[in-house]
Amino acid sequence: MSSTQMADGIQITTLDPTSYRHMPWKNGGGVTIDIAVTMLPGFEPGSWEGIVWRFSRTAIVTPGPFSDLSGYDRQLALVSGQGLVLGTPVGEIDVRQPLRPVRFAGETSIVSRLEAGPVEVVNLIGDRSRVSIELSCLSDGATNTCPAGIHIIYAATRSCQLAIDDKACAIAAGHAMRIDAGENFALANRLGTAIVAGIVPIGK
Repeated sequence: MSSTQMADGIQITTLDPTSYRHMPWKNGGGVTIDIAVTMLPGFEPGSWEGIVWRFSRTAIVTPGPFSDLSGYDRQLALVSGQGLVLGTPVGEIDVRQPLRPVRFAGETSIVSRLEAGPVEVVNLIGDRSRVSIELSCLSDGATNTCPAGIHIIYAATRSCQLAIDDKACAIAAGHAMRIDAGENFALANRLGTAIVAGIVPIGK
């Protein structure tokens, strides 16, 4: 990893796939790839205890129950495959189309259904007592104003050409960058599809 301090108070840290951590789901039903995570003091990455927020990528190869993550907010988007449906006690959450984030509470009882074979998703979870989270997907030409906080930008499917406050940068396919911003900044995606995981501490 390497970090760059921009003049306007934005720090950028590159995240290389070799630094991503593979860990089993909380219920043991699969494996998730941690792209970025923040833990409470005294807790080590790789534990399911003490997570403040986490952004990860997961393959769902067989239908089954999701882990109970009570106390967390969750957002999820399909990045590979199609036909994912999440069954809940009060109805279905439609994740059939790629790059359309959905949100739900971590304590919601969910069983996945695969209508067209295995899929891959990105997951953003946050301890709702500590942070608010927002998952978005920026396609070619899209722009967004990002609030002060932490933002993980991930090139899930192919490389991205971006501009951060009009300063050009690039992310290779499968790579990511972390932006720590003390103020709002403009993000423009000029080429590719960028997945943006935003985390803002409660009270900011």
